[in-house]
Amino acid sequence: MIVLDYKDRRPLYEQIVQRFQELILKGILPPDMQMPSVRSQAMQLSINPNTMQRAYSELERQGYIYTVKGKGSFVADTAVLLEEKRAQWMEQFGQKVKEGHSLGISQEEMEQAVQSMLHEMTIEILAQQGPDENRKKEERNLD
Repeated sequence: MIVLDYKDRRPLYEQIVQRFQELILKGILPPDMQMPSVRSQAMQLSINPNTMQRAYSELERQGYIYTVKGKGSFVADTAVLLEEKRAQWMEQFGQKVKEGHSLGISQEEMEQAVQSMLHEMTIEILAQQGPDENRKKEERNLD
């Protein structure tokens, strides 16, 4: 579920926060699902429990999880958070489009750039899934 990159310059807790954010926003971890305990997640990742606690604290501060005393941490309902993130993204994207236009980049060039980036992203996702997952998808498509 969580893979740490020890070559990454970011602190481990930031990598953990980012990965859990992705899992929560994609719906892989649904609302109200209990999160793994700090201790068990730290053992699984072979890291100090304090590092894991720091990541959970940051996730809670940002509204991705909530804690119930004596019960543990749970995934928060992130529908509003997701909508805010999408709005921020659209605003940033709009700013980049305006910036590109002011640099003389045509609509066609922008569309080609977006298509190219989406294509590259798809290739990366398929490469990460590995050949077994890709073969299963191909088999489903043949049916």
